[in-house]
Amino acid sequence: MMARPFHFDPRAFWHLAGRWRVGQGHAMRWFLLILSLLWAGAASAEPVRVFAAASLKTALDAAAAEWTGGEVVLSYAGSGTVARQVAAGAPADIVVLAHADWMEWLDVQGVLGAAPVIIASNTLVVIGRVGADDLDLTPQAFAARLGGDGRLAMGDLRAVPAGIYGQEALVALGLWDGVTMRIAQADNVRNAMAFVARGEAPLGIVYASDAVAEPRVAIVADLPSDAHTPIVYPAATTTSAGPMAKEFMHFLQSPMGRNLFREAGLRDPSE
Repeated sequence: MMARPFHFDPRAFWHLAGRWRVGQGHAMRWFLLILSLLWAGAASAEPVRVFAAASLKTALDAAAAEWTGGEVVLSYAGSGTVARQVAAGAPADIVVLAHADWMEWLDVQGVLGAAPVIIASNTLVVIGRVGADDLDLTPQAFAARLGGDGRLAMGDLRAVPAGIYGQEALVALGLWDGVTMRIAQADNVRNAMAFVARGEAPLGIVYASDAVAEPRVAIVADLPSDAHTPIVYPAATTTSAGPMAKEFMHFLQSPMGRNLFREAGLRDPSE
């Protein structure tokens, strides 16, 4: 809850100062001290604003609920969208992305207030609707499961990290040529998963943590981690971040924060 605005009446202050028989210089020092304390209290009441990759929603929602340091306001989108929003001046105190390249791009824009740290990692899976059989990672198996007009749901191949990683894996596994004309692209990985959850696509490629969060889908295949660039989540404070944002960053890296990431299906960056 935000603190009520404080309205200072200087005439009342000086009236009290006169009654207390303090000198004007002494009263001014008290005035400045009180004003600084009020300013500090108002600043501490400001929420910590976090802009993050959509795949972190489950973990960061839990972290915000557990943290006792103050209010956390969370905004989610695909990493490319988040990076562009922050670069354009969105009021972010902390930014967490799903691809190191986008964080490096933000650093070049001059908006980061500290060096990024890796707070979690992830893996990729192929999902289908609940009850779907396991899928072999062969062109024939993908073709059979997609059928005549089925689509493979993925994040945007140019901007969404899950889509970029997914394409890398499909190419490495010799599956890309068979699905390249059958991709349904989404603006973030959670929306790609929603295509499968709603029955609009028979297959999708998402993070393992996403599949854990959606009861309407099931993992039908694991994509080998050596078939794509390592999936990591860099986080950094921005140049406008205050002390509370830095405290929340410390919390995310604490044993409790790391445990919340594991419970959400993510991995510790050391794994």
